[in-house]
Amino acid sequence: MTLLTVWPDTDPGTVEFRTEDPGQIGDVLKQFGVRFGRWELKELAEDASPEDVLAAYRTEVDAVIDAEGYIKVDAAVMAPRDGDPGWEQQAKAAREKFLSEHTHDDDEDRFFARGAGVFYLHIGEKVYAVLCEAGDLLSVPANTTHWFDMGTRPDFVAIRFFHDEDGWVGDFCDTNTAERFPSFDDLMASRG
Repeated sequence: MTLLTVWPDTDPGTVEFRTEDPGQIGDVLKQFGVRFGRWELKELAEDASPEDVLAAYRTEVDAVIDAEGYIKVDAAVMAPRDGDPGWEQQAKAAREKFLSEHTHDDDEDRFFARGAGVFYLHIGEKVYAVLCEAGDLLSVPANTTHWFDMGTRPDFVAIRFFHDEDGWVGDFCDTNTAERFPSFDDLMASRG
């Protein structure tokens, strides 16, 4: 289940709100223009390629493209490859790239077909952590300060939508906010 956790941006030790109720999550996020929804999961082979993922969700993907005007869609596949030191380095580099606060000039729409990741939205004086799991669709509006944590052992498949052929480029903030808040691994462990 999806998990939303809210803290004051100055006190990551004080949880102001926490819920796994999809209706409450959607209600909290929509006040900031963040869209949250759920899609029915499709059967995917363990070794599904990005093309397989897009084919399985073609109807849903086309509906988002029609509604939001996206011109590029891809599927990011991050899966552990035990014993492959190249994968470990690649996963670490990918993880570290998004662990700092940043914004984009474009919306950031993601559908999790498998696995999980956390979007941390720094809005006003609060941090909203949305732990997305398989079936979740999250749309973060352009210019929203945020960071993304895929965990120390990334394992997910996500469909990504872009308004620009080149995808999006992050404008990184010069803060240490992300370092102070519970990580993906911490949030997963807190669910017991």
